[in-house]
Amino acid sequence: MGFTILGTGSALPEHSVSNDELSEFLDTSDEWIFTRTGIKSRHVCTTESLDDLAVAASERALQVSGIDASQLDLIVCSTTTGDHLVPAEACAVAERLGATCPAFDVSAACAGFVFALDVAEGYIARGRAERVLVVAAEQMTRALDWTDRATCVLFGDGAGAAVIEAGGDSPLAIELSTAPDVETLRVPGLVGTSPFKASADSASVLSMNGRRVFKFGVNAICDTVHKLAIDAGILVEDIDHFVFHQANERILSQAVKRLGVPDERVVRTLRETGNISSACIPLALDRLANAGALHTGDTIALVGFGAGLDIGGYLLRWK
Repeated sequence: MGFTILGTGSALPEHSVSNDELSEFLDTSDEWIFTRTGIKSRHVCTTESLDDLAVAASERALQVSGIDASQLDLIVCSTTTGDHLVPAEACAVAERLGATCPAFDVSAACAGFVFALDVAEGYIARGRAERVLVVAAEQMTRALDWTDRATCVLFGDGAGAAVIEAGGDSPLAIELSTAPDVETLRVPGLVGTSPFKASADSASVLSMNGRRVFKFGVNAICDTVHKLAIDAGILVEDIDHFVFHQANERILSQAVKRLGVPDERVVRTLRETGNISSACIPLALDRLANAGALHTGDTIALVGFGAGLDIGGYLLRWK
């Protein structure tokens, strides 16, 4: 049994920070950042909590879908930067929405929304759920070293969500994989105050091997798109829309060139949002839907890639 996306939603913090603002306290410039990343600005939480963003995106998805929170059978949330380690971010969303269904989190870094979507599809396939809210919410700015110009300029905060319902022919193809690699992109966990700890822990800030991520990202997009097309029995050029993780414009441009697909079929949100980790894909999907760019029967390739190194690919048919 497949599923249909009934509605999407997204939310961004009100405050947007430009490259010029970053140059006030970093040794950088708008030109340096934009030419290397394609990013002009990013939204940063000031008064908003991640709970606020996750709930706002979810409420919009529910409103578009015409589904009340009481009708949900499951809530799955993708996040690596939750407002609380316990309980799950999904539980906070459920409480604020007034839902009483099972709710839990999935952690797969920037590929998290696709992994969460696959978990939701599994519940539907087993007859355990009819309607599922899948939400991705990230406050990446809380995990950054704001003295490191190589990483802190890349990320922003935000959330995206989708309500799916049993019935339909999505997914047409699925590709999930992991090339285990902890060091390339990581954020160490809680330091704590245990008197029994024998060694000092690293600070919980993001570190990244940019060259490794670039090569991995381009290969992940291209290989996954080809596998999705083969599994679905179609050609890459038959895919109507491509929604890739928004990590870096150079990654996107190189992947588009290698795939040989029209650039206008590849959605981009990077310029105004930066990298919002797992929230990138649902936010971009919501932008497409709101722009009226999606039509019944359109095929959409979702490809997320990130720390782990996790890769998630889904080929959907829009209704």
